[in-house]
Amino acid sequence: MSKWFSHFASRAAHWAGHYLAFLAAVLIVVIWAATGPLFKFSSTWQLVINTGTTIITFLMVFLIQNSQNRDAMAMHLKLDELLRAIQDADDEMMSAEDDDEKQLQKLKEDYTKLSDEHKRLRADLEASKVAAQ
Repeated sequence: MSKWFSHFASRAAHWAGHYLAFLAAVLIVVIWAATGPLFKFSSTWQLVINTGTTIITFLMVFLIQNSQNRDAMAMHLKLDELLRAIQDADDEMMSAEDDDEKQLQKLKEDYTKLSDEHKRLRADLEASKVAAQ
């Protein structure tokens, strides 16, 4: 069942993002609006579009979330493989998505320091090249 749902969610999310789905939604709204005078803009007429859009939105949240979860996991696995393959990479980064907010902030600070040091070294290198000329 899980494999079936994943396949269904993937296809549904793909279809929902297609321009034809958007055009179909616009067409439905135009038809609904055009029937307003026929139904004297009644409460039932308004309830039809409200109920329909609410149900579709509710279901789409789950389909899109499922697709995003799988995409995020695939991206993490690909990045993990790159980290594993690069000899000098910090293997602890492979599980960073499991860290809490404090640990992630500490990692960010550490990598910001490394980046600042790298920028300083590059600036020093450029300055020494200019001085050598």
